[in-house]
This record gives sequence, C-alpha cells and structure tokens, in this order.
Amino acid sequence: MKIAIIGSGISGLVAAYQLHSEHDVTVYEANSYIGGHTNTRTVQHQGHDFHIDTGFIVFNDRTYPNFIKLLDELGVHSQPTSMSFSVRNQKNGLEYNGTSLNGFFAQRRNLFRPQFYRFLREIVRFNREGTELAITDEESDLTVAQFLKEGGYSRFFAEHYLLPMGAAIWSCPPETFANFPMQFIAQFYHHHGLLSLKDRPTWRVIEGGSQEYVKRLTAPFQDRIELNTPVQKVERQADCVRLHFANGQPQEFDEVIFACHSDQALGLLPDADMVERELLHQFPYSRNTAILHTDISVLPRSRRAWANWNYHVREDQTRQATVTYNMNMLQHLDTTKLPDEAVFCVTLNESELIDPDKVLYRAAYSHPIYTTGRLAAQRRHYEVIRRNRTSFCGAYWGNGFHEDGVKSAMAVVEQFQDPDPKSDRGSIPAALSYGSRI
Repeated sequence: MKIAIIGSGISGLVAAYQLHSEHDVTVYEANSYIGGHTNTRTVQHQGHDFHIDTGFIVFNDRTYPNFIKLLDELGVHSQPTSMSFSVRNQKNGLEYNGTSLNGFFAQRRNLFRPQFYRFLREIVRFNREGTELAITDEESDLTVAQFLKEGGYSRFFAEHYLLPMGAAIWSCPPETFANFPMQFIAQFYHHHGLLSLKDRPTWRVIEGGSQEYVKRLTAPFQDRIELNTPVQKVERQADCVRLHFANGQPQEFDEVIFACHSDQALGLLPDADMVERELLHQFPYSRNTAILHTDISVLPRSRRAWANWNYHVREDQTRQATVTYNMNMLQHLDTTKLPDEAVFCVTLNESELIDPDKVLYRAAYSHPIYTTGRLAAQRRHYEVIRRNRTSFCGAYWGNGFHEDGVKSAMAVVEQFQDPDPKSDRGSIPAALSYGSRI
C-alpha cells in the first residue's frame, strides 16, 4: 500500500518506522529538519561543541513506557535529570525554588513572612485535594479557575504556584491554563508524582541530545523523507488520495496519515466532514517562540533560586508563557572548562529581555490547549483512523507529550493490520491496546 505521512514529529516518525517495511511510505515535512519538537542544535562555543535540545527535552521512567521501549529497541542511551521549578515575580520581587527548603527560602526575608508559611500550607492542601480529585471515579468539568475559587485558595497561591507551573508545562498563558479541566490536571500531576514528595518518577534526558533517537529511528527509511516540502492541500477521491504541493506535480497515494497538528490537518482538508471537524476543533494550539541563548539575566536574581525550569511572572502575565530552561542543569552540560563558564538557556516568549548578542538560535513551536471537551473527543479517536482513506495521530490525542505521540501513532498503525479497512470503525473499542507492536 502507498501511504503518505504528513509531519515528521514523534507521531509521524513512529508511524513510518512501523509501516515502512510492509508499505511504500513517504514522509512529508515542511521544515528543513526532521523531528518536529525534537530539535537539537549543535552550538560551537569557544572551541567546544554542545548538543542542546530546544523543544522536547525530558521524559520519565513511569509515564513514558512506550517511548522507553522504543529507545531500548533503538539502543539509545539516556541519563537522569530533575524537574526542579522556580518562580520569579516581576511585580513583587519574590523568588523561590520549590525543590528544597534552602531553595524555597532562597530569599531569607521570606523566613519572616507569615504569608509565605500560609503559601506552604496551601501547597500541602492542594497536593491532598488534587490527589483526591485525581483518583475519584466521578468525572468533573470543573476548570482550574473554578477549582481555585470553590476551594478558597488565595490569589498568592494561584499566581505563584498553580498557574505558573501549569503554564510552564503546557507552554500556554496562565489565563489560558486557568480554563483547562482541573481533573485532567490533577490526574496528570498525580501520575507524574507532582502531588507528593515521595515516590516520584526519575526524569531523564537523552545523551547527546534528543536528535540521537531521531537519527536511529529514521535510518531505515531516510530516503523516504521529503524535507522543505509543505503540503498545500489533500484531495480525497474514491480510489486514491491526492497531495498537492506549491511546487511540483500532485502525488497520489492509497491513504494519508495526518501526523501534524489538528488545526494544520483541518487546514489541508477542504472536504473535512462533520466528524473530523467536530473532533479536531476540540484541540486548538498556541504558538510560542523559543530562544537558545547565554543571557542569565532572565534567570532568578538569587542563584539559590535557580532551577531547571524557571518561570517569570510578568506584569502582563496574561500574555504567553514566560519560562526559561537552564540547559546546563537539565542536560548536564559541562561548561566549567570554558573561560566564561557559559550558561545555556532556552527561553519561551521573552525575546525583548534577552541580549541580542547572546542569542544562538530561534525557533517557533505550537502546543495544544485543552478544554473540558477534550476527553470526549479523545475517546473517539478511533472514529478518524483509516476512515475515508485518512488517519490522524499526534500528541494532542493524549496529554500533549512524546509518550502520547507514540501511543496515537500506534493506534493508527494497529489498524493497518486490517487489509480491508471499513468506513464504519464503530466496532473498534475506545481503549486501544497502544504500543503492542513496539
């Protein structure tokens, strides 16, 4: 079978990796590199090479089972890291790193502030109530903002803990995160060990940068990847699917797999039907600018507050997420031999605060935004797999991360075991056995 895959992110590459030996697969990528959010840049700094991730960075040993199986199969090595988190508030000057008491009281004056101790108690209460919400059998449509209001949580707690952390994880404005479904957040935090001080998963980074797994994953079908080739339109016929490009002749395929974002897929399908529009419209995206640089002025003023993830609460915090990843800490980059001991950072959406002379690379990434309707749509993923010669996969069918990209790709791959796809996929169970073929 001749199959086109649109997008070379984790979902598209896993689909191609699993299908290429039995089918004629071609991957189309609009960018000049393979990998989507997996974008490792090799920086030459003072005579040394550093391989620095600018998009996908970390995974853990608990909630990424299928991705880890894939890495093991490919022989890709990783090393442990941590997910320490700090907050710096531009309005009131507050800084803290929640990893330890020394970091939490990085500003020693907070030892004498009753408000800060109330803040600690609210964090403990949130961990308890968040766990209760995560493990309950009852489904809730409560948003984060409603949860905070009904729970009587203080504005200080919201602005300095829950909203910055969520905005950093999903790379969206705090105001947008406030409208995320709270039960979804509680379940995610619970599964990732963010609601307890014990039994937390081990976070890991790929040695040599995340592009190491991309190189090995794509090696068997490297000649079937078309870079700098954006698809303009997908035209579906009774006997084929026709892909149109800005330059060159249309190409015909038996089926197409959309491994791009949901909004991009809809933009390529002028004949999208009611089911496709209904489901894909549940997953809007926000666009973020990532800047790789060496300007430490965007990190907390106190080095005791430096963390792997550093959120900056700005005066205009309803804007985009403003977070800086300390890549020296995250990837264990050894810069001690450099004359200036450079600190490599990746900062989202604060280009105006960064010294232009210290900018090394710029990129744009889009991240899914979740609404209270996302769960019902995700449960219907099977309805748009091998239907009308078309399938959809992507991390948006889960929590928006690499493991979800792998799982959604495998949901599509498993249905290609059926040589005679039917238009009515209603008999496929909603809970597919993701990842069974890895």
